[in-house]
Amino acid sequence: MTASAISVENLGKRYVIGHQKSKDDGLRHALEQLARAPARWFQRGSVRATRPAKREFWALRDVSFDVKPGEVLGIVGRNGAGKSTLLKLLSRITAPTEGRIQLEGRVASLLEVGTGFHPELTGRENIFLNGAILGMTRVEIKRKFDEIVAFSEVEKFLDTPVKRYSSGMYVRLAFAVAAHLEPEILIVDEVLAVGDAQFQKKCLGKMRDVSARSGRTVLFVSHNMGALANLCDSACWLEKGRVRQVGPTRSIINDYLTQNGPSRDRVLPLASLPRTSGGDGRLKLTGIEWLSDFPLRHGEPMRARIDFETYSAIEDVTIGLGFANIEGTRLLTYDSDFVDGTRPTLRQPGRHSVVVTIDSLPLAPGVFNLDLGGKSSDNHSLDYLPGAAQLEVIPGPSTPGSIVRPDGGVRLSGGWSWDIAEEPAVLPA
Repeated sequence: MTASAISVENLGKRYVIGHQKSKDDGLRHALEQLARAPARWFQRGSVRATRPAKREFWALRDVSFDVKPGEVLGIVGRNGAGKSTLLKLLSRITAPTEGRIQLEGRVASLLEVGTGFHPELTGRENIFLNGAILGMTRVEIKRKFDEIVAFSEVEKFLDTPVKRYSSGMYVRLAFAVAAHLEPEILIVDEVLAVGDAQFQKKCLGKMRDVSARSGRTVLFVSHNMGALANLCDSACWLEKGRVRQVGPTRSIINDYLTQNGPSRDRVLPLASLPRTSGGDGRLKLTGIEWLSDFPLRHGEPMRARIDFETYSAIEDVTIGLGFANIEGTRLLTYDSDFVDGTRPTLRQPGRHSVVVTIDSLPLAPGVFNLDLGGKSSDNHSLDYLPGAAQLEVIPGPSTPGSIVRPDGGVRLSGGWSWDIAEEPAVLPA
């Protein structure tokens, strides 16, 4: 019997969350206590009065599964299900509270932009640093060096400190290093979402090659159900920190999409949703409110307000909204700078909003994923929420009955000019 490349048994991760009263409440409470019982306050009350309340939160509990050598396992689940926590445990970034993890071979992880990179070192130096962390010799790293540089497409900036890289450059180099330095186990989170579509396709092909030709094991987390279906042999569905189901990928995806129905809320809070990699903390999307008819209607106007907060000055901000099919493939994208090129500079931290108006929504009736994001002038990702919610588009007053079907996708009107033959064609005998 072939030993498992990854064996996880009864894995759990617990966090202790502190709750401290606000400064105003704390000061008022302190003064009241001092006035009522000065001696008791000075003797033993001050420490206890300011001690924050604590509660436990289990990000993962009783998680068990096995992955065979050369297998590609997809991890699915809603935001907050514990996917990123699981990958951090498997990558030895954090220690489990309980349970056991057994890994056979070297592990390379791509969980966040710049994971494992030293910002002051150049791209060239970080390639050698990452190789050394994986236990490779300098000779082995040199043998792969040209392949890594060619794949990453950052040759011109190879001797630039990586702190000056855009998020896309960071990801390209980080993935190239992780995939080419021959780890036995490759772990990739949704971080690839900050790259462009062509690079994502290139990465998926490389992961497929790593598994099929090299016999290495891959764990892949993504909201793109199409990528998971094409790449992964099996999938693990996490829900509220526990394993809901493990099995063949397409079966898991079908059950997962069926269970997670479309949102019925006109106002969708975004602040508490776990973030994918790529944001730098300067901007955070906090909510979206549908100002037009809801559920959304095919062929009818759509209007929505997107709220966000900034924490420092940001130049040339763009906010984007997109719709993808239930497998995660993007169908429509609307960027705030697309028509007139307007990219405001937000000089003061604070709460902001932008309203998007679509004259006629071209999505055919069906269920779609909502993607939201923000970027700055150099195309640097500020915040990104793929699959923030599932939305249903219903028929509008002018929707033809012929497009009301599961695979409707995007339907646009156009001008058609017919040339109809007046005489019947004579068919050859």
